[in-house]
Amino acid sequence: MAAISLKNVVKRYGIGPKANQVIHGVNAEIGDGEFIVIVGPSGCGKSTLLRMVAGLEEVSDGEISIGGRVVNDVEPSERDIAMVFQNYALYPHMSVFDNMAYGLKIAKVPVADIKTRVDKAAKILELGALLQRKPRELSGGQRQRVAMGRAIVRQPQVFLFDEPLSNLDAKLRGQTRLEIRKLHAELGVTSLFVTHDQVEAMTLAQRMIVMNAGHMEQIGTPEEVYARPATTFVASFIGSPPMNLLTGRAQGTRFAFGGVDLPLPAAAPRDGELILGVRPEHLGHASIAHDGGWPLAIEMVEMLGAERLVHGRIADHGFTLRIDGTLVPPAPGSTLHLQPSADHLHWFDAATGKRVVA
Repeated sequence: MAAISLKNVVKRYGIGPKANQVIHGVNAEIGDGEFIVIVGPSGCGKSTLLRMVAGLEEVSDGEISIGGRVVNDVEPSERDIAMVFQNYALYPHMSVFDNMAYGLKIAKVPVADIKTRVDKAAKILELGALLQRKPRELSGGQRQRVAMGRAIVRQPQVFLFDEPLSNLDAKLRGQTRLEIRKLHAELGVTSLFVTHDQVEAMTLAQRMIVMNAGHMEQIGTPEEVYARPATTFVASFIGSPPMNLLTGRAQGTRFAFGGVDLPLPAAAPRDGELILGVRPEHLGHASIAHDGGWPLAIEMVEMLGAERLVHGRIADHGFTLRIDGTLVPPAPGSTLHLQPSADHLHWFDAATGKRVVA
């Protein structure tokens, strides 16, 4: 096992003034045995960052260290890592056992050691009864477990996962997430996991890196990122439905927005142009008053089983709240008056989108 250090890591394609920079000075210290999830939308640079750690992409500037050793110029095969890909990358003509053992055979590991390692990995992943099958005889979830088994038998310092669950259906994704968590708890190997799915990020990560357009917007535990998003991008990306964001002018305990003067439960951190955020789940039944507060004109209600999403508008701006599914929902065309708690309001700079602290 090994710690990973990213120091001002930059990636650009091309040279000179026409070079296209896609990673902009990422800095992160990943502890030995830590499970880090890199999350962000398509094209944000998360897979490129992972591939630089793997050695599949060159580092344009900055430094990547694994276990205290700078690996910028080290070949992928010499970095002591194992990678699990989205498309499984199994050999179709080989059995499960041979797929898992292939890398060890190439490395000339003794036959007895190969069998011991494969059997141990198969037991961890519950693949013991499938070792003689071919990949075509397996389900998608089983194939992904074989791909993970192939990485486990390498006994690397670092696991790298590049969107390994993207090809699975919703139920299998949930099951495989649990298997990956149990796997990390048992092996304790430093892991980097790339995904565009915020649910995967929140459920798997010990800490998460949120990427946006090649920039690292925030790094922290899922609880920190959810409760104190560093920017409006993080606030709108993490959480489902996303945080409601209103751009207006604050003055004391009033917030002027779209021609409506909204009362605040406590004074804003400063006067002037600000973005006010509040999560839909923090506007439940206790926040709904008979009059006063923030007027929400109801447009539609979605039934999601244990909860309902209420969609409406405040001053012609879309706004969502989440309520308990057992409550009688408001009727479309009616108006709710919301009185959010001061503890659940988030403030951001209108120009930079960065969090404003009182």
